[in-house]
Amino acid sequence: MSRKGRRLAPALALCMCVVLAFCAQDALAGGRNGWKAGTSSAKDFDFYVLSLSWSPSYCAAEGADANRQQCEAGRPYAFVVHGLWPQFERGYPSDCAAGTARVPGALTRSLLDIMPSPGLVRHEWQKHGTCTGLSQTDYFRMLRAARQKVAIPDEYRRLDGYRMVAPQEVEDAFLRTNPGLRPDAVAVTCDRRYLREVRICMTRDLGFRACPQVDRQACRQPRVVMPPVRGG
Repeated sequence: MSRKGRRLAPALALCMCVVLAFCAQDALAGGRNGWKAGTSSAKDFDFYVLSLSWSPSYCAAEGADANRQQCEAGRPYAFVVHGLWPQFERGYPSDCAAGTARVPGALTRSLLDIMPSPGLVRHEWQKHGTCTGLSQTDYFRMLRAARQKVAIPDEYRRLDGYRMVAPQEVEDAFLRTNPGLRPDAVAVTCDRRYLREVRICMTRDLGFRACPQVDRQACRQPRVVMPPVRGG
């Protein structure tokens, strides 16, 4: 290296350190103020998904790992609210910053007619409610209003025995029972054996709307099992 090059090397190293320091500071700021993949700023979403879970399928599929309050309490749960999820057109935000993760007991108890356990209420607030920009009270009020917008078909209000169903026939029943609900706004999901959920896409003021990505996640099995309602 020439004498001039040797004089420039420390200066270049110092400049590089300064640049790296600014990059590190910017990355740290991004970690604080930006959002990682899978998360987002509160209010920054396009629509909601109301997820209705067939409770007997959850209990049968999860077995000993199922929530005991939901599956052993003797209450005749059929379709229950799994959650109201803010969504992007592709993907969804989750676990956004919030003032508190705790849901007061009185608010939790007020939801147990449509959600089967306090643990689910807390989980849904932490993972999904925090990304709506709503207070806990307003988020769960919105969740209840969304549930009230959807009528459960009479044939699925209660089952007294195991039934094999085609996912499409369940979707068709929801379409018939809910005027304005379109095929591209609803997805029936399943695992390898059981029908698990009916997911319905809604605008931020709770009108039905199309959701191509959610619709593509619908069950592809020709027929699945709906276990009977427990208890009651």
